Amino acid sequence: MDAQRLLSGFCSTPPIQNTKTQVFVKFPLSSSSSSSSASFAQSQKWVSFKACPSISQSALSGKVFQCRNSGERIEFLAYDKEDLGSGIRQKKLAVFVSGGGSNFRSIHEACLRGSIHGDIVVVVTSKQGCGGADYARDKGLPVILFPKTKLEADGISPADLVATLRSFEVDFVLLAGYLKLIPAELIQAYPRSILNIHPSLLPAFGGKGNYGMKVHKAVIASGARYTGPTIHFVDEHYDTGRILAQRVVPVLAKDTAEELAARVLREEHRIYVEVITALCEDRVIWREDGVPIIRSKENPNEYS
Repeated sequence: MDAQRLLSGFCSTPPIQNTKTQVFVKFPLSSSSSSSSASFAQSQKWVSFKACPSISQSALSGKVFQCRNSGERIEFLAYDKEDLGSGIRQKKLAVFVSGGGSNFRSIHEACLRGSIHGDIVVVVTSKQGCGGADYARDKGLPVILFPKTKLEADGISPADLVATLRSFEVDFVLLAGYLKLIPAELIQAYPRSILNIHPSLLPAFGGKGNYGMKVHKAVIASGARYTGPTIHFVDEHYDTGRILAQRVVPVLAKDTAEELAARVLREEHRIYVEVITALCEDRVIWREDGVPIIRSKENPNEYS
């Protein structure tokens, strides 16, 4: 969303002439909003969020401006971010969560310390009260509920979800323990731009209903000697999209599902950050046969 356009409706202070402005803002939601503001059509309540910088506060060079509208406070902070030496644009990320959100936290922390050349600008959840959604709200990130269900009646439609992500100018969608099937509308709107992480070496132990501890129990029961996380692009089905990266984890003879899950999760946190880093640096290349590979940052002639 254009920060200057957003602020102009609520504050008389002249907008900051800086396309990399980070904003801390509180604004009203309206069910009569246009499609470009569909992300805010869920409620008439006030919602606050902040777009968190990927650099430390000590590195900021700018002013904090404040103004008021109908008793509400609007703050915005302007500063310049350094682009990579290659001039690659900072990417905007949406993260989807349904559970505790440990992978989401790992990604967010990597963005804040600058390891990932991108910012999480919005979080989508299928469960309002899940740990990942709570973490997002605590960090000042906007949280969108999708889909609408009997238990989550405030959820938005697939069309509104697409409009929401477009309003936040999202470049990539990252699933981090999101348990719902991604609608075709979103896949069509973001081709080759939606990633998921699965806790087994796909295509083994994937598909509908195979998630979390169920996967690790199935791996041990099968007698498999190796497992590990898989990162793949998302298509219209569960866990069938093109594989981008995998990390092998040995299954020990006396492993419990909990012990195996803990070792796999550690690798999930590492490999997901590494892959998102490559994605945001435009190092994901598609071969002629439709298989995605990652170009080495140190040696552009090497791929993984």
